[in-house]
Amino acid sequence: MLVYAPAALLFLVLCVSVLRERRKFSNAVVLGLAVLCALAGLLYRLVDSGSASAPVVMWSLLSLGAVAVLVLTCFLLLNGVRMLRKEGRSPSNLLSLPAALAILAVVALLATAAALRTPVLIGAAAAGGLALYFSFLFLCFVCYAFLYGRLRVRRKADFVVVLGSGLVGGSTVPPLLASRLKRGREVHAQLSRRGGSPVLITSGGRGPDEELPESHAMADHLVAEGFPAHLIEREDRSRNTEENLRFSKAIMEAANPDYRCVVVTNNYHAFRAALTARRVRMRGQVVGSPTAAYFWPTATLREFTAILVDYRRSNAVMCVLIVLGGVAAWWATWR
Repeated sequence: MLVYAPAALLFLVLCVSVLRERRKFSNAVVLGLAVLCALAGLLYRLVDSGSASAPVVMWSLLSLGAVAVLVLTCFLLLNGVRMLRKEGRSPSNLLSLPAALAILAVVALLATAAALRTPVLIGAAAAGGLALYFSFLFLCFVCYAFLYGRLRVRRKADFVVVLGSGLVGGSTVPPLLASRLKRGREVHAQLSRRGGSPVLITSGGRGPDEELPESHAMADHLVAEGFPAHLIEREDRSRNTEENLRFSKAIMEAANPDYRCVVVTNNYHAFRAALTARRVRMRGQVVGSPTAAYFWPTATLREFTAILVDYRRSNAVMCVLIVLGGVAAWWATWR
């Protein structure tokens, strides 16, 4: 059972870290490492047992992985086409297409290197390590974001902060933002049933193509749905998620220095918003509202890309190390 000790230790570290602060990307990485160690221990036990079925299981796992890559690539291609038809040609809405093409390029590179066995291609194929690295981080992100979205917010809160998004036609709340507002009302009702009287903050400034600040349109939408106007506070200066949280935090601290809050956004955005909330030292967790299924893959890729940018220094160091490893492999083969 010692082969499972690293996995058990990592799961213990994960549990302690989540209890202390769940809004950390390192939690996602520890989760991924724990799962990898558990799988490695399982495979080691299988091979070490000397069972005749071990090779069959190994080849089955490899075949399953190949099929999974094929299915994922087809799914991303189809989703990219659907996003193109529904959301237009905005680069941020087309991330699934480049992702699918990148997978095909890496697979083609590795297959060519394995077939030709030339030093240059073998060295280039080592760059597949970059693909493995980013794939590992992406799986960590998706799995932990799913887990984070299902952790309960147990504390009573003084404020509910609903993050804004773009308006349709410069003044109309779109379905995506309406979903956030609906979730915000639900959270507000839950907190009120616990005996509190939280204030709901609509957060969002005025974009260059908008007739009024997003927060005002959001407040008007809530009032039209029957939400009490006197329980709404507007934050109308922000232009991005970080400013949403910073400016809302200033409003809450001015009203109650010991505040607690719940932040509401869409489910694909919840974990990154939580990371940002931790960075700006906001005292509260983030919950998500439902998102259209076709929109989720591209939106998730966009969030993951933004997180990579947020942690660009550590990612740059890892990429340099991986590339140097590839160069070393190429040099050893060439000699």
